[in-house]
Amino acid sequence: MPAQQDESREERTERLLRELPKQLWVGGQQRPAETGKTFPVRNPATGDVIVEVSDAGPEDGARALDEAVRVQEKWAHTPPRERAEILRAAFDAISSRKADMAHLMTLEMGKALPESDAEVAYGGEFFRWFSEEAARIGGRFTPSPAGTGRILTIRRPVGPCLAITPWNFPLAMGTRKIGPALAAGCTMIVKPAGETPLTMLLLGQILADAGLPEGVLSILPTSRSADLVTPLLEDPRLRKLTFTGSTAVGRTLVKQAAPNLLRMSMELGGNAPFVVFDDADVDAAVDGAMLAKLRNGGEACTAANRFHVADSVRDEFTEKLVARMSDVTMGAGTEPGVQLGPLVNSDQLTTVQGLVQDAIAKGARLLLGGVAPDGPGYFYPATVLTDVPAEARILKEEVFGPVVAITGFTDEDEGIRLANNTEYGLAAYVYTRDLDRALRVAESVETGMIGINRGVISDVAAPFGGVKASGFGREGGVEGIDEYVETRYVALPVP
Repeated sequence: MPAQQDESREERTERLLRELPKQLWVGGQQRPAETGKTFPVRNPATGDVIVEVSDAGPEDGARALDEAVRVQEKWAHTPPRERAEILRAAFDAISSRKADMAHLMTLEMGKALPESDAEVAYGGEFFRWFSEEAARIGGRFTPSPAGTGRILTIRRPVGPCLAITPWNFPLAMGTRKIGPALAAGCTMIVKPAGETPLTMLLLGQILADAGLPEGVLSILPTSRSADLVTPLLEDPRLRKLTFTGSTAVGRTLVKQAAPNLLRMSMELGGNAPFVVFDDADVDAAVDGAMLAKLRNGGEACTAANRFHVADSVRDEFTEKLVARMSDVTMGAGTEPGVQLGPLVNSDQLTTVQGLVQDAIAKGARLLLGGVAPDGPGYFYPATVLTDVPAEARILKEEVFGPVVAITGFTDEDEGIRLANNTEYGLAAYVYTRDLDRALRVAESVETGMIGINRGVISDVAAPFGGVKASGFGREGGVEGIDEYVETRYVALPVP
């Protein structure tokens, strides 16, 4: 049932939790876990249990893979236009249920409601984009250069896939994988994060209502990820793994997937530099910093973590940024006017507190925030540190919180060196008025994505992904579907 315009927040919550799928999604319908177990999903703003959902185990994974294998060939041979129409219908349904999906996402993840609204729009667009790409999976036909034959290439779906998605973008990280997989003709099993399974379960219902055949997509929430995932990776019928999450977990999954030589896409951790050169428009840089830092409350792999600001403009930038950060309203994400919701759980709160305290202990100056309020909930305020020393952990580790860490630099070469002084290479942000400098830096910074005078870089039509310890493979854009197809070469004789 779609949202009612005159519903209160409490009424909407009650209705959604009553109607929401709470069991595993296998074979196009809800099913309880084989063990009969459930696990709680909590509201980060209060710590209270929202609802209990079925807790998938290895038997459920095997059943979902059986379904995926059973329908793989039929789905692969479904006309591309039919696959496209299902994705487009799902996009329309997501758009029509935007208020419900955003509210549900805020309940389970904590982000402010405007952030959830933006994610629903962004996440839904992957279904529209890949509905348009489904009919454009082509090959080529060319003569052999030696004149000895003809070369025909065919692009075919890789087969059953496993997608492991994170908690910070419960919808978009799923649609960014499900969209190209279904468009390419692959079946898929999704294991959503244990903190945020509800949005993905609702998406399963939406896809079924849009006409997705039974068995093509399964959704398996679990509190025991290793127990579910390890047997799937060991099963030779699984042909691809796509994962978004931490670099540490990604490294483990790569090792587990190696014996079966699975196709893999890894979108891993980030430690994005935000570099402000001496010729930058400082006001524009502050605007961009607010977007790059506080999008999703800082809980984003693309979030700016290290702010390297030219010494000649550092005081001005810092003063203006502190003023802007001071005006940020923190509270429960469902409340009107809130810009910064809670962190996702107590572990994340402890991590952010530890990074800030370590920086201060090593000589950083605290200009704003830095102290978590008393509970309930997992709140941490907008925080600004300056004069952060090179040995501080916050310059080396992913923050995933609303914390700005500022350091200075003298010239362009030092700015580039500081930007690259990390094992990660997902995103970077650069502010300069000099086009030649912008191009030099874009060619020198070791990242998969770079924003020039922009604080938000994610775009459905652009390839998303990183280098170094931030992973490999690309999602979105025309490149995104390449991760779900393999190229077959057919050698033909000269006619």
